[in-house]
Amino acid sequence: MAITDILSAKDIESALSSCQADDSFNYKSFFSTVGLSSKTPDQIKKVFGILDQDKSGFIEEEELQLFLKNFSSSARVLTSAETKAFLAAGDTDGDGKIGVEGKTFGNFIKS
Repeated sequence: MAITDILSAKDIESALSSCQADDSFNYKSFFSTVGLSSKTPDQIKKVFGILDQDKSGFIEEEELQLFLKNFSSSARVLTSAETKAFLAAGDTDGDGKIGVEGKTFGNFIKS
């Protein structure tokens, strides 16, 4: 499954263009612009499956750093500061990763 099966290419392009500069990534703005905030729990779970590159059931720091590349191979890698802030915002139990179960990722998207 491709991310464009769930999100529109136009919205993805718009979201990526808003965070091209280093340290300009804002996850709330990105989720809203790309259209994730308005998706169903099932659609959000499918997006999680795409982002979870190693299929561990969690999105770890290394996967978060490459977050934008899931939307376009030409997108930049998140800076260390962006990655750590993104992880801190989504890691509700302090285990150093973002899970899909218990609606953790879904709640994070909708926040």
